[in-house]
Amino acid sequence: MLEWITANQQIIYIVILMIFVGIEIIGRVPSVLHTPLMSGANAIHGVVIIGAIIVMGQAESDNYLALTLGFIAVIVGTLNVVGGFVVTDRMLEMFKSKRRNTKN
Repeated sequence: MLEWITANQQIIYIVILMIFVGIEIIGRVPSVLHTPLMSGANAIHGVVIIGAIIVMGQAESDNYLALTLGFIAVIVGTLNVVGGFVVTDRMLEMFKSKRRNTKN
């Protein structure tokens, strides 16, 4: 384990730095922009879905851990993508003009 940490020390530092930068960026987003940004970012989970499908396709048939984690990643990623589009659709509905029924 210690050898793996030593070999991947730079990557570990980058991940830790990305966590702190992400927290700072998200913490400074005004609440008015939070929903549109997050619903758009949820669509990026399509990459997670594709990656999970690739992992499941290349996993050995007896590697139940990889298959189970891949399946869970596909389900959760799909829920996140659909949720992001639902939130975006609801938000865009607020800006549509309402038609008035006027009869002379």
